Amino acid sequence: MPAATFDPKNFPETEEDIDFTDIEQAYPLPKDEGFDSLVVVDNVPVVDQSKEEKLVTVLKKLITKAAGPIKENGLFMPTENKDGKRVSKGYCFVDFENAESAHAAIKNLDGHRMDKSHVLAVNRLTDIEKYTAMNDQYVEPEQEEFVQKEHLRSWLTDSQARDQWVMYRADDVSIFWNRKTETPEHEYSRTNWTETYVQWSPLGTYLTTFHRQGIALWGGPSWNKIVRFVHPGVKLIDFSPNERYLVTWSNEPINVSRIPEGSVNPFTEEDEGNQIVIWDTLTGALLRSFPVVQTGDAPKAISWPMFKWAPTEKYFARLVAGQQISIYEAPSMGLVGKKSVKIDGVADFEWSPANPNSGDDKIFQKEEVLAYWTPEVGNQPARVTIMGVPSKEIIRTKNLFNVNDCKLQWQSQGHYLAVKVDRHTKTKKSTFTNLEIFRLCQKEIPVETLEIKEAVIAFAWEPKGDRFAIITTSDPNLGVSAGPNGQAPAILKTSVGFYYLDNSKAVVAYRPLKIFDKKTSNHLFWSPKGRHLVAATLRSTTVFDLEFYDLDLEPAADKKDIAKEDVGANVHLISTQEHYGVTDVEWDPTGRFVITGSSMWRHTADHGYCLWDFKGLLLFRQTIDKFKQLLWRPRPESLLSKEQKKKVRKNLRQYSKVFEEEDLAVGDAATAKLVATRRKLVEQWYTWRKQTEKRVAEERAEVGKEIKTASDEGKLEVVEEWIEEVVEETEEIVE
Repeated sequence: MPAATFDPKNFPETEEDIDFTDIEQAYPLPKDEGFDSLVVVDNVPVVDQSKEEKLVTVLKKLITKAAGPIKENGLFMPTENKDGKRVSKGYCFVDFENAESAHAAIKNLDGHRMDKSHVLAVNRLTDIEKYTAMNDQYVEPEQEEFVQKEHLRSWLTDSQARDQWVMYRADDVSIFWNRKTETPEHEYSRTNWTETYVQWSPLGTYLTTFHRQGIALWGGPSWNKIVRFVHPGVKLIDFSPNERYLVTWSNEPINVSRIPEGSVNPFTEEDEGNQIVIWDTLTGALLRSFPVVQTGDAPKAISWPMFKWAPTEKYFARLVAGQQISIYEAPSMGLVGKKSVKIDGVADFEWSPANPNSGDDKIFQKEEVLAYWTPEVGNQPARVTIMGVPSKEIIRTKNLFNVNDCKLQWQSQGHYLAVKVDRHTKTKKSTFTNLEIFRLCQKEIPVETLEIKEAVIAFAWEPKGDRFAIITTSDPNLGVSAGPNGQAPAILKTSVGFYYLDNSKAVVAYRPLKIFDKKTSNHLFWSPKGRHLVAATLRSTTVFDLEFYDLDLEPAADKKDIAKEDVGANVHLISTQEHYGVTDVEWDPTGRFVITGSSMWRHTADHGYCLWDFKGLLLFRQTIDKFKQLLWRPRPESLLSKEQKKKVRKNLRQYSKVFEEEDLAVGDAATAKLVATRRKLVEQWYTWRKQTEKRVAEERAEVGKEIKTASDEGKLEVVEEWIEEVVEETEEIVE
């Protein structure tokens, strides 16, 4: 056999020129699936070899339940030798079947508390590599140029301490300053600023506008766009009490594929089909989306707000009617205790507005509080329950019988809870109302039952007070939606009643302060500062009454002795007015002014608004075509301490003199402006008259008909004219 010879021409120049096809076919490698399905779990308990197998079993069970199946041998826990023993390093790697399970593990297990000292931290393997792959050489970052941002609460610095309102008419949205009796001062306007309606945030920082693809928040002196939230078809929104979070709802389920190309898409596959979204208003980030929970087969009307916030914004909750209350924690968006509160038959709930950290000495609860009620089921009575959160401890309960419906009404400081209980007689032929009043400002939380023999159609606590007002009726037309021939329902005959907490007797209880009968009112509107109230007849076709009440009007000097004996002597109906077509009533944040509006959304004619003072005196009226909406801009809580407020009240007369001088100056300026305007008009009229006389004289001279004047000597012609005038006429009959 001839010896093989080496030919450099036939030998490959590089490794790439070598053909490995036959080897690859004989020994195929598994397809590279990437690292998207791998996660790293930190803060795992450190155990020795004897407990390693048990810990792996616990972790596999926990991870599989929260995220889905993992690959065979897909959990690896590194170990090390320490003091002659093999122990785990406190973390592990998990390889899932797919990337979706890895994402679910991060969402559901990151922050999960295994025990008191171990809280899991779950991250993608690729993220860890990205954050640890750092350059050893320090590179100084580029310094961005500072851009001064506008102050979002600049309107509070107005030198005259005026309030603003937003008006929506036709296609225009405008901001105005209130000027009492004068025409409002225009601040800003924009056409087609919103597509449906506008809404202020609770503290007045943002103005919300609605659009087909989502909503936008505006603010600052220039009314620039602050942040935009993409949620197609959004219809309803709700802010948390301090404006940190925003809840949006759309009747269209989220469809990721329908988000227009080029626009920001905050949604992932996990949000597909959901209709409720919670956002962070500061960053614009999507925190979590939720589906709408329907109970029963038939779809029900949306109850809004769907999520209700605790006053501290730390918790929010929603009701699954008849089943449970789901309480979530912010900003993690996870369930408190990892599960909902199961309550058979639960019908409604409300958070107490009391902040446990406010320092209020009348609040004895050290955590958030909510109240809920359950209807009668079989032999089990209806029940009102007060529960603490997050402990879920039951603080107080009260059983109720023969119940048709309940409404929970918290006083603004959380000192009292009134439960309006609509009850039926044993025969179920007639109904009446009881008020169950829980006094949470006392440690034992006593409950008082106040029986009202008529149906209560409206209830309202006085802000920051212990008095309340109700509207009652015994009219048989209650509940009748329309007349027999389709005409509008009859106006109900009602009574407006005021109640107070009587501490003068051995048994502390609520008693009537004063009752006003023969009214037609159906809505109550307290001044945000208390004391004053407007009782209105709204959405009627025939009656449009506005009644202004003062609960602390001091009596005349000659009637003070009578007032000492009559507890209701200071309660007066100080004014009764009418605004044709009134549909809405809005108090300003200071409690000094009231605006009533007639919106084209609810009434067919005479659209516009009226501005009243708290005594019911009409200050300004404006008729506006296609008037839709008017909302006062809310104010945040005062930054003054109790001592500073006390000092202001003590020196109020001194401040009043300054304010009166300013008002007088404004009035004098307005009067001077009016006089100047009239004087200018008179001067313009005299100028026009002189010019006209000159032109007429020239025209008469051209035709030879000049006017004779006394200066024309020798040409003066005297014309005498006799005029017969009947001074008196007497008629006599001669027989």
